Amino acid sequence: METVTKLTNDLIASYAKAGGINHLDGKNLPSKRVVTALTCDLLRLLFPGFFDEKLIHSSEIKVETAALLDSLIGTLEDEIRKALEYQTPAGLAKKDITHEAHKLTVEFLGNLPRIREVLQTDVQAAFDGDPAAASKEEIIVSYPFIEAITVQRLAHELYLKNVALIPRIMSEWAHARTGMDLHPGARIGTHFFVDHCTGTVVGETAIIGNHVKLYHGVTLGAKSTAGGQQLRGKKRHPTIEDRVTIYPGATILGGETIIGAGSTIGGNVFIMDSVQPNSLVVYDGLDMRVLSKNDKNTAVDFQI
Repeated sequence: METVTKLTNDLIASYAKAGGINHLDGKNLPSKRVVTALTCDLLRLLFPGFFDEKLIHSSEIKVETAALLDSLIGTLEDEIRKALEYQTPAGLAKKDITHEAHKLTVEFLGNLPRIREVLQTDVQAAFDGDPAAASKEEIIVSYPFIEAITVQRLAHELYLKNVALIPRIMSEWAHARTGMDLHPGARIGTHFFVDHCTGTVVGETAIIGNHVKLYHGVTLGAKSTAGGQQLRGKKRHPTIEDRVTIYPGATILGGETIIGAGSTIGGNVFIMDSVQPNSLVVYDGLDMRVLSKNDKNTAVDFQI
């Protein structure tokens, strides 16, 4: 008992000394455990039959969907309400926060059919772009990319509505599971695919067009974060236009950096300047070269 008392007293003293990492007597924060469970339920809604342990017959889908939505909507609304209370100045009526939480929840869930349409293009891009894929079913049940992009697209909807904390909880859960870090703020077009996933990072203000394919270890980052909070809200990450392929280990930095449509970025290149459309950027171990795919004399070309 004396040991427990001493350990308790030492921790309480630490709470007083290092108070910056306590959250006591403040507003109730969204629960990581609950948000994780909600994310899993959202995956079940978006991919019926793929994230369930039992087969769902088409004759049962309406009842199953209604039951899942019924169990999810109240819990999701509670977590969104906590997020709003956390970010809302004191003095706003609790009934107003509750009303806004309900409104945001219904709007978010109402976007699920549209998100499904975009996810269908991502699955198709993965199947078309990976000869190792035996079927679309294999992609959905086993490719970590699908969980990563699904969660990002869900979290992005909440990010656009300025819901605090929850989008990052969702995306960091997916990051831990898949090894791919997709910030919920990134704008990602249709037919997106990241092969192998591991180590790929897409920053908050990155913009990615349609039919873009990345590989493992790609970074779409900021040139510098030394400015800290002064950089909040500014475009810090690159823009990748349509039909671009970026090979493993490539690093592309900067909010003003644009990779032109139809370009191919080779492995392990380091880019901080814009690249014209239909360019081929390669690193031969000594120098980085930017070639034009329109030049018929270009000796090196590759595209997957």
